[in-house]
Amino acid sequence: MYGRHEDGSAGDANYGAIGSGYKSYRQPDPHIAQFILDALGDAATVLNVGAGAGSYEPVDRKVTAVEPSASMRAQRPAHLSPAIDATAERLPFPDRSFDASMATFTVHQWADLGRGLREMRRVTRGPVVVLSCDPDALEGSWLHVYAPEMIAVEARRYPAMTAIAGALAGHVEIRPVPIPLNCVDGFGEAYYGRPERLLDPGARLANSAWSFVEPAVGERFVADLSHDLEDGTWDDRYGDLRRQPFFEGSLRLIVSRP
Repeated sequence: MYGRHEDGSAGDANYGAIGSGYKSYRQPDPHIAQFILDALGDAATVLNVGAGAGSYEPVDRKVTAVEPSASMRAQRPAHLSPAIDATAERLPFPDRSFDASMATFTVHQWADLGRGLREMRRVTRGPVVVLSCDPDALEGSWLHVYAPEMIAVEARRYPAMTAIAGALAGHVEIRPVPIPLNCVDGFGEAYYGRPERLLDPGARLANSAWSFVEPAVGERFVADLSHDLEDGTWDDRYGDLRRQPFFEGSLRLIVSRP
């Protein structure tokens, strides 16, 4: 079990230390958002668990957000409701309180995945929608060549699709989500065709896996990638990605219906 960090972060990542610039790099991408909206259907009330700064919260529904990190709660924009300080494993709501619930880029940080997902199902009448990454597909990105240690951390942290589906029960679908070339949500694979962006320390810091590897890994990554971009090696190997409109990576939407 993870202990809560000083700012309240309840998972393995300390957002009091790494989350200050998160919102600048992690904006909701419209293409990805549409997958989530379609899965939520006509739900009028939505619970967002591990809500962070509010990415992907629909603005046309009544949303209740839960977020344990004070740093992340403080970054929520004014047009969104304030988030409740609570964790997925102990949701402070009666059974079947919401039409739908959602969790985006968060389940890999929960202290008890099964308990958190069962809590989501308990308080939800309709679909439970989870956006996460398939750890078995992470090695398909060029990032694995340049930062295998970081990808290994990601693969250990992200739960298997079968673990998520098993905890949610009911009728479960796992849908691949293609990543657009100009994705504005800066998780690692979002830069599949824009490698220069990951030379920015802030862009790496907005991906919590970088906080779990030694600084020397990041320094080597920057040196190697910079060199290969300058002499054309990266473009010789991966340059077609700069013109590829979508990347079929590890991003998955898991939708559970009772």
